[in-house]
Amino acid sequence: MKIIAIGRNYINHAKELNNEVPKEPVFFMKPETALLQKNQPFYYPEFSKDIHYEVELVIKINRVGKHIPKEFANRYFSEIALGIDFTARDLQQKAKEKGLPWEKAKAFDHSAPISKFFDKNDYKSINDINFSLVKNGEVVQNGNSSDMIFPVDSIIAYVSQFVTLKIGDLIFTGTPEGVGPVQVGDKLVAKLEGKEVLTVDIL
Repeated sequence: MKIIAIGRNYINHAKELNNEVPKEPVFFMKPETALLQKNQPFYYPEFSKDIHYEVELVIKINRVGKHIPKEFANRYFSEIALGIDFTARDLQQKAKEKGLPWEKAKAFDHSAPISKFFDKNDYKSINDINFSLVKNGEVVQNGNSSDMIFPVDSIIAYVSQFVTLKIGDLIFTGTPEGVGPVQVGDKLVAKLEGKEVLTVDIL
């Protein structure tokens, strides 16, 4: 199982980080050890002083595929979840300044908390799903999948040109604007269509 994460997939998020809006999907990988499940707490790592939250819609691949046509991409997933892409922003900034890879900043252990999965057919459209993140009782991120620069089907088609998708693979589809830091003692709550599906205590 692998985790594929899409960067800069919402225009306002790209702008808030002073990043160029991409012409094609930007993706990176997280290892299986990045997963944090069952509402377990996140322990602030000693190697960073600037961990940021990024709430994202996640899809789970349900069949093997390579060079998947966009018109058939919807057949390759049947479940969705919410996840948080924790990012060591200080390490990421240093890497970007030197033109180095982001793995230390993105792929560290437990950097991908995730909710349980839900049947996509319970929602009106994968391209119109509301989700949000609440930090200490205050809404900090509000997103809708309709605002993605590259919709889910386009992401699957694009990524599968380079990487074979296998059953159980996860795709984090990008985060809307409003990302920010967490501190020890914070509580994050992710909501899918207004329903609380993921809670993460920062310890």
